[in-house]
Amino acid sequence: MNESKAAHHLVVSNLTKSFSGSTQTLDVLQDVSLELSAGDSVAIVGPSGSGKSTLLQILGTLDHPNSGTVSINGIDPFELDENALAQFRNQHIGFVFQDHHLLPHLTVLENVLVPALASGKTSKDQVTRGHELIESVGLADRHDHLPGELSGGERERVAIARSLLMNPSLILADEPTGNLDRATAESISELLLELQQASGAILIAVTHSDALASAMKERKELVDGQLV
Repeated sequence: MNESKAAHHLVVSNLTKSFSGSTQTLDVLQDVSLELSAGDSVAIVGPSGSGKSTLLQILGTLDHPNSGTVSINGIDPFELDENALAQFRNQHIGFVFQDHHLLPHLTVLENVLVPALASGKTSKDQVTRGHELIESVGLADRHDHLPGELSGGERERVAIARSLLMNPSLILADEPTGNLDRATAESISELLLELQQASGAILIAVTHSDALASAMKERKELVDGQLV
């Protein structure tokens, strides 16, 4: 069941993550803490290899921290069993990737509906919402097109629509404008923020784009594994 807009809340406390190699241990995240509520947006910047994507992976429950806690709407997803965690992720977290990860053999509408397929089939309401989201991202005449028939910017618009299908509490965007030209990147940034604000979700974007980072409510940098 989706939470109300007012309930959207993310609390990250003292998060650490390290990777052990054959000769040494690499500390990627150290004592990272963050608190965001409905409608908040934050850009996370920093050089390549600073741990930005690792942090996003943990917030998306795709990787586990070594220590610390993550609470989304009062629930620590890492306390859930594997099946419950997958369901939680599907219902509460939307992802927008630099490489849109659309399925090439599915239409625009079918790609947007992919998150709903976790339950085995889509409901009439979900199909209706899929159509509405496609129209909201400016692709009203593209419902039946395949990804190969779309431009890069159009494919990223589909990815944004897909991320919003389940009314998530948290939207995680990893370089959402990284593969786009400047004009298209600006329009995608505006669209992402407009739809995020309308939904009341929390938005966290990892980006090298000053334009996108400046458009967010907050900007934080990962320095030596810590958010500053």
